Amino acid sequence: MEQELPSKLLQAAVDELSRLPGVGKKTALRLALHLMKQPQTEVERFGRSFISMRNEIKHCAVCNVLSDTDTCDICTNLRRDHSIVCVVESIREVLCIENTQQYTGLYHVLGGIISPIDGVGPNDLKIDMLMERIAKGDIKEVVLALSTTMEGETTCYYLYKKIREFNIEVTTIARGVGFGDELEYTDELTLGRSIKNRQPFTLN
Repeated sequence: MEQELPSKLLQAAVDELSRLPGVGKKTALRLALHLMKQPQTEVERFGRSFISMRNEIKHCAVCNVLSDTDTCDICTNLRRDHSIVCVVESIREVLCIENTQQYTGLYHVLGGIISPIDGVGPNDLKIDMLMERIAKGDIKEVVLALSTTMEGETTCYYLYKKIREFNIEVTTIARGVGFGDELEYTDELTLGRSIKNRQPFTLN
């Protein structure tokens, strides 16, 4: 049985913190007590930062990555190769790939992967948005950089069948990333080599 805290306000804070991924009740209590020791101005700034993030952050109108502006800094960067688009599941993979410093093209964030068991189908993802970008004719290569899980592979196959109608090059990350691996947890050196040594995508 969980210990009941002497303050309902403290209990409410702990309950909310413990809803975060990977944060248990003990960690939540430690965080709450730490915040109690901080100056009120710092705690208020801490709270405002999350409220501002939730209310003001946008999705880039071009690639769907999280951004402070309508079009993100990556899409507006003229030094990047606008003829290559790397398709990823979420902003986490964008950050991982950027950390490798091996890729200089653009991105397209799907917002998930096809997973029937979780009730996620093609219409739940930003696939039509990707097709609209490709249809404009400026993209010469699409890199499928999705996790090598069954769901990731299924999504790659689905995308390939749609993209090949446009007669552009479709590549995938090299298999330095093992089958079943999540890109988010792949070390930067392996991921960087996988991006740099990408290979043509096939249905085999």
